[in-house]
Amino acid sequence: MRIHLTSVFVDDQEKALRFYTGALGFVKKHDIALGEARWLTVVSPEAPEGTELLLEPDGHPAVKPYKEALVHDGIPAASFAVDDVTAEFARLSELGVTFVQEPLTMGPVTTAVLDDTCGNLIQIAHSV
Repeated sequence: MRIHLTSVFVDDQEKALRFYTGALGFVKKHDIALGEARWLTVVSPEAPEGTELLLEPDGHPAVKPYKEALVHDGIPAASFAVDDVTAEFARLSELGVTFVQEPLTMGPVTTAVLDDTCGNLIQIAHSV
């Protein structure tokens, strides 16, 4: 068994697509119209046939309070692996990405947490 698809709830799919591709560097995999929303997924350019991230609309009534609670408590909605958190922090900061946690090393793991502009906190992480 392996993870094929996971999702992050976003308040605007087009804005999310711009952020996740333009800033984070993912590439669009699927973009299928489904009425008012889209089946919109991105993947890592390093693994185009790997795990897809669904940029899922947050229209369900339970989603906004859930997202707000996570952000209020500083809990990331997702975590993405990077080779060098400090370098990625610098690159993304240059692009104007807002971080709520600068690089922090905790034993063998270094993390940083960013605001994805769509209502979520996202962690980037590297473990030795």
